[in-house]
This record gives sequence, structure tokens and C-alpha cells, in this order.
Amino acid sequence: MLIANKSRATLGMILGVSFFGILALIFAPIYGGMDGLKYSDRLFNRLAKGSSYFVPELSHMIESFNQKELSVRIDMEKAEDAARAQKIFSKAAPDTTAQGAVLNVKGNLAKLLGAVLEDCNSMYLNKADEVVGRYGVDGKEVLLAWHRGLNSMAKELQKSKDIPESKLILAVVTKGIEPAYNFYGVQPESINHRAGIVTFLLVFYLVYTLWYGFAIYFLFDGFGMAMTKARVKREV
Repeated sequence: MLIANKSRATLGMILGVSFFGILALIFAPIYGGMDGLKYSDRLFNRLAKGSSYFVPELSHMIESFNQKELSVRIDMEKAEDAARAQKIFSKAAPDTTAQGAVLNVKGNLAKLLGAVLEDCNSMYLNKADEVVGRYGVDGKEVLLAWHRGLNSMAKELQKSKDIPESKLILAVVTKGIEPAYNFYGVQPESINHRAGIVTFLLVFYLVYTLWYGFAIYFLFDGFGMAMTKARVKREV
């Protein structure tokens, strides 16, 4: 195939070769022993965790429920789940019992959620040994038990029209338990301290995407290939 425009074809080749050259550097393990994708993934995970710490805010929210006493019957579906939850819930609500797959939670709401947040804080700070010391159970297993039990409790409270209590419990689940569980083991970082590298990565991603597009465009244009609108066939 003849080259229709040598300068444009050459530019397209230069952009294409350099694109794949940079791609090779991205996948090279030269970023602290990681490739570029793993490095950026770790960075954004750390930044996401750094912006997901709501324990102080939740602790302030539960203070207004200091006088709220609970008596909720929860179906945990499996007897072993109910037994595990009873062991954990009873630390803050001693009168909690398990009968088969049914968990009967009795206790003060603020005290119960305070215990949940204490575990969330330990796990958020990657101090699972503190949680193990409290229950003798793996930290992530404790958070799973809290998660299942409190979600079921919120549903039961919704049925009995205890809406503020239900909303508070769900806030603790989504803003306390879930970040602590999902980000366990990740070191949190603040966006304020990494604004430079984050800006560079976002700009690089945009430029690199356009880079590939222009490489293809100049190559096709240089070889005389272009997209044109099809002719409309006229009827005689």
C-alpha cells in the first residue's frame, strides 16, 4: 500500500511506537517493586480509605440514643450464625440469647452500637488483635457477625416503625462496619498529601487515551484511509 501522506504516517508511527513503549514501562515492576497499575490501585485504595473514616461522627450520633432500650427478635437463618452473633452481641448486651436460628437481642442501643464502633475503629486502624482479644474470634468474622445481625435488626425495627433507630443502625453498618471490613490491611492516606501524584495520574490517563487515538488517526490518514459518508443511490 502506498503512503498518501508520509509526514502524517510517520507521526502516526512515532505516536504508536511511543504509546507501546510507555505501556511496557507501565507494566514493568519499577514502582517500588510493583507495576504501574498495582501502584496506582494501591494509591487510590489508600486515598479511598483515608476519606472513609466516620467513627467520630457516628459516635456523636449515637449519643442521643443513650436511653433507648432494645428487645428485638432476629432470624439469622442458621443456628451457627445465631450462636456466633450471640457471643459477640452479648459483650455489649448481656441479656442477648440464641435459640436455634433465632437471636433475641436485649440491651441499650447506644451501648451496643458503641461496642460496634470500637471494633470498627480497631479494624480501620488495622489492629485486629484488639478485636480478637475482646471476643477470641477473627476480626473480620466479628465484623461480619455485626453486619448480618444489625442489618436484620434494622429491618425488624422498620417493621415496628422505629425509623430513627433503624436509620442509625444502617448508618453504622454502611459508614462504620463496611469501610472497616473492606479496607482492612490498607494504610490510609490523605488526598491533601498526595494531590500532586493524583493530579499527574488523572492528567496522564486523559493524555494517554488521546495519544492512542491520535496515533491511529494519523496512521490511517497517512495511508490514505478515511471514513466517508456513503453515497445515496438515486433511483432512475
